[in-house]
Amino acid sequence: MAWLVLIISGFLEAGWAVSLKLSEGFSRLVPSVTFLVLAAGSFAGLAWAMRALPVGPAYAVWTGIGAALTAVIGMVWLGDTVSVIKVVSIVLIIAGVFGLNLAGGGH
Repeated sequence: MAWLVLIISGFLEAGWAVSLKLSEGFSRLVPSVTFLVLAAGSFAGLAWAMRALPVGPAYAVWTGIGAALTAVIGMVWLGDTVSVIKVVSIVLIIAGVFGLNLAGGGH
């Protein structure tokens, strides 16, 4: 259950990061409120999951999902440039998260 909550929290992290961008420096109400709600949910889920999971793998999964998904959303929907190095870097983030868990830190 902790892993599921952690994964959902990682998705919420991507949501709050995108909302922060769309808030234009907290000058737009709806994205600003969305940011606050998603950030609170994301951090609460991370904190809850860390009660049962080791801090290193838990934080790596949370930030890895958030970073990779935010980068993909930026490239697909927000007009960020797409390049081979960006795609390879996203794959490396995901590989690093898997590597930490395979090393035994996540079990």
